[in-house]
Amino acid sequence: MSLSLSQRLRPFLRHAKADPQGGVTVRPRSIYILPTRQGLLLALVILLMLIGSINYGSNLGHLATFFLAGLWLTSIIHTWRNLLGLRIQPFRVASVFAGETAEFLLSLENPSQLPRYALEVRHRKQVGDRLDIPGSDQLLFHLPLSTRRRGPFPLPRVTLQSSYPLGLFRAWTYADLPLECLVYPKPAERGQPPITTAYQRSDQGDRGVGTDDFIGLRPFRSGDSTKHIDWKAYARQQGLLCKQFGGDRHLEVRLDWDLIPEQEPERRLSLLCRYVLQQEELGQAYSLRLPGVTLSSGTGQAHMQRCLSALARFGADHETA
Repeated sequence: MSLSLSQRLRPFLRHAKADPQGGVTVRPRSIYILPTRQGLLLALVILLMLIGSINYGSNLGHLATFFLAGLWLTSIIHTWRNLLGLRIQPFRVASVFAGETAEFLLSLENPSQLPRYALEVRHRKQVGDRLDIPGSDQLLFHLPLSTRRRGPFPLPRVTLQSSYPLGLFRAWTYADLPLECLVYPKPAERGQPPITTAYQRSDQGDRGVGTDDFIGLRPFRSGDSTKHIDWKAYARQQGLLCKQFGGDRHLEVRLDWDLIPEQEPERRLSLLCRYVLQQEELGQAYSLRLPGVTLSSGTGQAHMQRCLSALARFGADHETA
């Protein structure tokens, strides 16, 4: 079986490998360095100056030529040393919805006493922060990457680079870091979900969504009935408040995969994602059922994260309908 060119060159690729702690240390043999356009232009100028100095026998021309050549060669060492020994490791990343930008946060440590300048982390054309890091210090880099589809989004191979001090050479190294962003489905437009409801007894009452006894006020939420608005408080310029009523049972909303009329799986997930967000806004308890996955009724940020995570990972171990 024939191998592609990239597969044949892979054993020769220099990149910093992650250690057991998940971090990457830049080693001498993992650094690439090539002249920039300015470096090539200066090399051409030095060559022309050398030819002219030899042709005209100019001692001053030789002096200027060898001075620039020494500067050109010395900048190679400084550019290479600017990356040597740096340690980069994953820090954290927050989950996002499909189509949004994932903000990967990376930690960069400089273990030496020498400060490092003009450091940049990037992935292809997507560039992160450009920072200077003092000696024996540690800073955080932001690397924004756009997302397109739901599911686990592992951090791709990143490039740590610098062209310090004169911009004549560009040194870079590749790093593979174990960091993953969970991408939720893109929420569909707002709408009324095809849900089933049930009342169940609760020792805590209906958590303010019943109609029995008045238990207090809370800020108005989108979707609240105008009948429950405290207009007297609004007239006293206390803001838009909504009356809460308690009871001994609460409404449970069941979000079910089979009740979604859409046939396309990604469309169903997008609709369920929107319905989860809507129910959380209303403060109503809800459960979620997917093929092979059932989440019991609940509410709050932790329950919402579990539901969104189930939607994001759906299809990894089960066939979609």
